[in-house]
Amino acid sequence: MTVHPIEAESFAILAGRVDLGHLPAGPRAVVARVVHATADLDFAGSMVLGESDVAAGVEALRRGAPVVCDVEMVRAGLTGLRARTWLAGAVAGPGGFPTRSAMAVRAAAAEHPEGALVVVGCAPTALEEVLTLVEGGTFRPALVVGMPVGFVGAAESKAHLRELAARTGLAAVSNIGEKGGSAAACGVVNALARLARDGA
Repeated sequence: MTVHPIEAESFAILAGRVDLGHLPAGPRAVVARVVHATADLDFAGSMVLGESDVAAGVEALRRGAPVVCDVEMVRAGLTGLRARTWLAGAVAGPGGFPTRSAMAVRAAAAEHPEGALVVVGCAPTALEEVLTLVEGGTFRPALVVGMPVGFVGAAESKAHLRELAARTGLAAVSNIGEKGGSAAACGVVNALARLARDGA
């Protein structure tokens, strides 16, 4: 795949501003892509992922796993991947809870109960629903990319993801704090897709 000169220059600038050399190759590629996608150097220090998490995502993409997104903006930002969100048909519960995002996750999990690559880049309630279903034993994703953004619930939902991953071995990629968003989440998955295509 030919790299556009602007992309090459951007990564050269990135390399001059932050040293990711302490990271193994797979996680380094993912973190670099997130920093590139967001132009936010804070992600260089706040991303949480390991080589096994990267390997799980790469393997899932190579076998054609379903890619489940919380919102359309995340789906649209994934390059060369068939991905889907169930949000359009979701209806929130009374008073807005469960949220539409949570209900969309329920629908996705019902359709793809095992082996999906789940990408949350917007709604903390979507990530919390993923984790509730995983803890209940009805949803077994190959990898959960949890990068929701916001002041309400985002940092907490990502901390919950990391706790669950540590306790159960769930493959997960997240970051610490309130930052996140569709660009960051897509950066993770687009990096995994490149590794899956080019070799990891």
